[in-house]
Amino acid sequence: MQKKLLTLAVAGALAAPGIAAAQSSVEVYGFIQLAFGSWKFKDATDRVTNPDVSKFDVTSGASNVGVRGREDLGGGLSAWFQVETNAGMERSNNVAHTSGFASRNSAVGVQGGFGNVFLGQWTSPWADLDALWSIGTVGPFGPVTAIIGRRETTGAANNFNCAQTASGAPAAPGSNCDSVEGAGGVGHPFWRRMSNSVHYNTPVFAGGIQGKVAYQVNQDKTNAPGGVVTNPYMYSTSLQWAGMGGRARIGVAYDGHHDFTTPGKTDTGYAVKGGWNFGVVDIGLAYERMTYKTPASDCKAQQYAAALSVPVGQGAIKASYAKAKDIEGTYSGAVTTFTGASGLSPTGSCGATPTALAPTNDNGASQWNIGYDHRFSKRTTIGVGYSTIKNDAGSGTFVWSGMSSTQNGVSLAPPVGTDISVLFVNMIHRF
Repeated sequence: MQKKLLTLAVAGALAAPGIAAAQSSVEVYGFIQLAFGSWKFKDATDRVTNPDVSKFDVTSGASNVGVRGREDLGGGLSAWFQVETNAGMERSNNVAHTSGFASRNSAVGVQGGFGNVFLGQWTSPWADLDALWSIGTVGPFGPVTAIIGRRETTGAANNFNCAQTASGAPAAPGSNCDSVEGAGGVGHPFWRRMSNSVHYNTPVFAGGIQGKVAYQVNQDKTNAPGGVVTNPYMYSTSLQWAGMGGRARIGVAYDGHHDFTTPGKTDTGYAVKGGWNFGVVDIGLAYERMTYKTPASDCKAQQYAAALSVPVGQGAIKASYAKAKDIEGTYSGAVTTFTGASGLSPTGSCGATPTALAPTNDNGASQWNIGYDHRFSKRTTIGVGYSTIKNDAGSGTFVWSGMSSTQNGVSLAPPVGTDISVLFVNMIHRF
């Protein structure tokens, strides 16, 4: 009853005078997830500069609050909107923990027999495929927010005319682009929530087939004197199938990121993801391959993962394993990059990381997790679990999104070579 009254109140607040009756429905919804964990940061590379640390934290895992609505336009046509924002559920002295309004999937669209067309900020078709296989995670500490897609990014296309530091603060006077616009280069994420984007989803055809395509506009295209001439944009496509009552599912994706690593060149990637529910166990598999274009050569990254979920009473035992292989290849020639983003120098290995130690191409990582989720109701879940990431000696880039501050108590990115683990209790409530 309280939710119904709140929904009606929000509908009245959002509707303009004289048209309130035209709004078919408005709903307030949310997903609150908090995990209490015992964290360990173990730096096998350099324990002097970055000593090992053990500490506790309460982490908010993708908690969100949103408002969405739909209006029947007649003739099988409907208009819809959604505005969703992160619910940090914590306050920190580190500004990296904060986010703005409408920071998650937010859009306006029209849907009918032809499919669904919408504008706004939304997960890419590439990212949407993770729903087909990622059934093996308890809490927020799984492969999708750490390894698969090489972590996640939300925002516009990158901008070569932004000089960025590793912390995302402008490095040059007059450079006022944010850290997302400065995040290109070898290894940048293909899992993206695309801002400034146009999306089209086909209807689900007979047989359970659906296609999706999205385009992120080139709002930062420039020909300004004294700057780098670029035309940054990206596209994302996918085709997926689900059959046998949803037990069998598979999808493929293909993306292109123009001017993300090198002006005039397009980084590309493809993914195959899916799963099969045998009843006694649900299994998911994922494979991704990205090609990053440098001026003289290609740098290639591969990730793969497996997940399983075994039902036990009202809950399930869940586990997954993911591997990011070393970025392969060499590059040479003058390279225009973002400071602290790609780590490229004029020549060297594709995955070399500039540190006080000798650069190395040993830049992959592995991650595994196991736990038990107990579903008390459709809304409330409590789980326990253990997750760990093993970063290679030349890698410090693999972490879970929204994780605890690392050794220095400020940065969310661990030093190169750091292994991370967490033993936790997780609580979820949906409304």
